[in-house]
Amino acid sequence: MRRALIVTALVGVLSAPALGQPPEVLPRAKTPEEVGLSSERLARVRAVTARHIETGHVPGAVILVARHGTIAYFESLGFRDRAAGAPMTKDALFRLYSMTKPITSVAVMMLVEEGRLQVSDPVSRYLPELAKLKVGVEKIDGAGGKALELVDAPREITVQDLLRHTSGFTYGSRGDGLVHRAYREARVGNRDDTNADLVSKLGRLPLLHAPGTRWEYGVSTDVLGRLVEVVSGRALGLFFDERIFRPLGMTDTAFWVPADKLTRAAQPWQRPDGPPMTPRFDIAVQARYESGGGGLVGSTLDYLRFTTMLLNGGELNGARLLGRKTVEFMTADHLGTIPIAAPGLGFGLGFQVRREAGVAGLPGSTGEYGWAGNGGTLFWIDPQERLIALYMVQVSDFDRAMLRNQFRTMVQSTIADAPKR
Repeated sequence: MRRALIVTALVGVLSAPALGQPPEVLPRAKTPEEVGLSSERLARVRAVTARHIETGHVPGAVILVARHGTIAYFESLGFRDRAAGAPMTKDALFRLYSMTKPITSVAVMMLVEEGRLQVSDPVSRYLPELAKLKVGVEKIDGAGGKALELVDAPREITVQDLLRHTSGFTYGSRGDGLVHRAYREARVGNRDDTNADLVSKLGRLPLLHAPGTRWEYGVSTDVLGRLVEVVSGRALGLFFDERIFRPLGMTDTAFWVPADKLTRAAQPWQRPDGPPMTPRFDIAVQARYESGGGGLVGSTLDYLRFTTMLLNGGELNGARLLGRKTVEFMTADHLGTIPIAAPGLGFGLGFQVRREAGVAGLPGSTGEYGWAGNGGTLFWIDPQERLIALYMVQVSDFDRAMLRNQFRTMVQSTIADAPKR
């Protein structure tokens, strides 16, 4: 009986209209088949998402697939705030977390195009706190425990290292080694700090790896946020607003959500049979820390504007943020032989990029690129197929990888037309 009531309520929520939506940046297709996608297979994506909502794995979702400059599929399902019984809407605002990183990377490359810095520059030229950093090497001490030996880094961190995550910086949550513990003790990423405070802390901490030797996910892009501030002379949020958001018409993306928009915020939900919900930052608080690596909140259509600009080679509706060759440079693999624990995949300047059609455990095209967020959000851009896909949810750490991989695989299967020769 309880299940029947949930299903009955869910049907109403799935079909609830979305109010107050901003204008769409791309036209809508009458049917997905107009742009070579299968309606039947997109219905599978919807059905699987609806089942996740019914079981409580996902409180609600917004799904958007665009191809050939046209929105082929755009739907909201489930709850924006399940605890309050509020239905999901297409204009819901999501914690983007690491989907902030590509935006920060674009900001850096805009400054590169203006001749204000180079990708090969040592970061210490602009952030002197990061000169002469040490690498932390764990050793066994005389008592059989672990000690941290600090050794000179063979070279300095470059802007490219920050963009491709080969700086040696990490996240304190990504392990329990002595360097990770030092990050946690220093409260790296504390929302009461400024971007300047972050860099000051990092200047006193050891690196996990020597620069340029390993791909290590971490606070590199947060350091880039401070770099943007120093080079441009503007706070990161102001630079984003003036140079990226306003030109692209991204009216709903910022580091916090004002009171008049809080009723559009997508909220996480505790899965009934799962571990405790991953803590999420309070989007109503204007924190001092404008995290270039994970602090933005935004809507699906806003992120479609950003991704369409990239697919267009740096331009949207007459507003050019980057040159075409810069976008090509950013979305090429920059790792080469540097190890990364992702078969078939590499990393560019702000994006994961696909190096091979096979090898990886997910289908896709060589050259596609994108990234995801800690709250479960995901995007990728496929230049070969002229496709953009967005998956917007707020789920727990324990579910996000499965959900994103399933979505990605199923959307790839919706491409139904013959390849262009």
